Amino acid sequence: MVSPVSAGGGFTRTGIATIVDMNSNEIEVDVNESYIARVTPGQRVKATLDAYPDRELDAKVRTVIPTADRQKATVKVRITFDKLEDFILPDMGVKVAFLEEEEQKAKGMEKGPRPLAFIPKSAVRSDSASSFVLLVHDGKVERRAISLGTDRGTDVAVLAGLSPGDSLVVKGPESLQDGDKVQVQQ
Repeated sequence: MVSPVSAGGGFTRTGIATIVDMNSNEIEVDVNESYIARVTPGQRVKATLDAYPDRELDAKVRTVIPTADRQKATVKVRITFDKLEDFILPDMGVKVAFLEEEEQKAKGMEKGPRPLAFIPKSAVRSDSASSFVLLVHDGKVERRAISLGTDRGTDVAVLAGLSPGDSLVVKGPESLQDGDKVQVQQ
């Protein structure tokens, strides 16, 4: 028999045991609210337990809790494992990676063009006609028109106009122009 009297009397809530249903283990993660639009119920997830970094576990998004944490600017997402393994224990640390929808990739029907890169918004400049960046090539500034995608907080997606390995001017005077000589400081 268990009663509050044995734990100090009154209406105190003290725990004397924890009961766990091992068949209901799931992952609960906080997703930054700027990314939550990209998370959907049923979306595939790869989970990696901190205790077993060499094992990737298949899982899927069970539900997106429809409330946000104002202090952390996050939304809680619950994820269920496809197959519960014996080594998964409650309260273990886990890292998750949300995967893109495989069906759309297989059919070639991705949602819009795929970004080439994400760059800091501070590197993007614009005039009345277009958006552009200033590249650094052989110690000189080169103006390059780009096509922008969606924002990701302080970064923005670039859909066209850049190549991997391009060096950009992120901070610099507004008076910089195509052909100006520059020196890179690290």
